[in-house]
Amino acid sequence: MTEPGDVGPVWDRYRDSKDPDARERLILNYASLVKFVAGRVRASLPPSVDHADLVSYGMLGLIDAIERFDDSRDVRFETYAIPRIRGAMFDELRALDWVPRSVRAKGRELARVMSKLQAELRRDPTEEELAVELGLAVEDVQDRLDASAAMSIVALEDITTVGSEEGERISLLDTLADLQTEQPGDAIEAEETRNALIDSIEALGERERKVIVLYYFEGFTLSRIGDIIGVTESRVSQIHSKAVLALRARMADQLSDARASQR
Repeated sequence: MTEPGDVGPVWDRYRDSKDPDARERLILNYASLVKFVAGRVRASLPPSVDHADLVSYGMLGLIDAIERFDDSRDVRFETYAIPRIRGAMFDELRALDWVPRSVRAKGRELARVMSKLQAELRRDPTEEELAVELGLAVEDVQDRLDASAAMSIVALEDITTVGSEEGERISLLDTLADLQTEQPGDAIEAEETRNALIDSIEALGERERKVIVLYYFEGFTLSRIGDIIGVTESRVSQIHSKAVLALRARMADQLSDARASQR
């Protein structure tokens, strides 16, 4: 498959001879992808995370995508590259350990209570129910959701990314929409995680499900999602954080049950 436009012959040159000049031209041509992903990721991170730093982290993902891209599969380069660019950004953020310990501790407590109430209620708890269990006011729970918003973006990336047999990181959020495309070499773990993700998203409340779908699958910003569902951007961030907590808890249970049944 030849990429459309002027870059097609450059891909041909790079595929045939790994020409370093062709590689540089491809990097320059697709650098805008890195800026696009950095803009989306940056919108959900604290002000201390610099956009230029995200771009530099993402360039590593772009280079890796160019070197690994297999044009024999019916996938556009942009579709292939974006999860790897985003993954490189999150890898570096994790390595820097940029989330304060206090935020992590409160986030873990919130996740524990979410999982406990899901088991007891057989549905996702409301913010009011979370507040009662934590002994906090609803406003304090929302503050915790605000504080853990950036961490929740990384969390969903973690639970929906698996390794292929070739050692690549594959984001299921980016492959989920095309379940009919053959993915030779994908691990059984990927299929289990994909199914758990589908079931977990379907089990979310209507508003939480809409936020997850619009943000991860449609590429909308939090601000635009707020306009669509009629709430502020800050409120969308809280809804997103709560939805990710619910997804993590439900997926952990489903994957644990699936693997236990295989023993």
